[in-house]
Amino acid sequence: MMTTMHRVCPVVELPPGGRKIVEIDGRSIGVFNVHGSYHALRNVCPHKLAPLCLGPISGLPDGDGPGGVVMERMGEIVRCPWHGWEFEIATGKSIFNPHRVRVKTYPVSVEPTCCAADEDPSIETYPVSVHEDWVVLHIK
Repeated sequence: MMTTMHRVCPVVELPPGGRKIVEIDGRSIGVFNVHGSYHALRNVCPHKLAPLCLGPISGLPDGDGPGGVVMERMGEIVRCPWHGWEFEIATGKSIFNPHRVRVKTYPVSVEPTCCAADEDPSIETYPVSVHEDWVVLHIK
């Protein structure tokens, strides 16, 4: 199956902790920057088909008991805005049942800015400098 690449946004528009929802080939997809790594999830919660990627981004509580609870993995978990189901942004796995419930993930890369001449060799080109890179989503 052939993979197609879709420009999402310049890197500067998706800082750590940020997200962008895009529509590609009839699919709503959330693209996230988690601590400088880019990940993409289908924007559909498997529970009741809610727009998962619009939910809060958080972490997971951990601790030994009352008063000793701390939040870990901050910025790595997205919570469904309707019923609170939680998923790892990087893997799409659910927190409550990671072996059976998950959300579709897509590969994401950062690619250098391209010019139109890369697509059409008949276009006359001039020297340019690259000021920013692009976040690119790969769909099979």
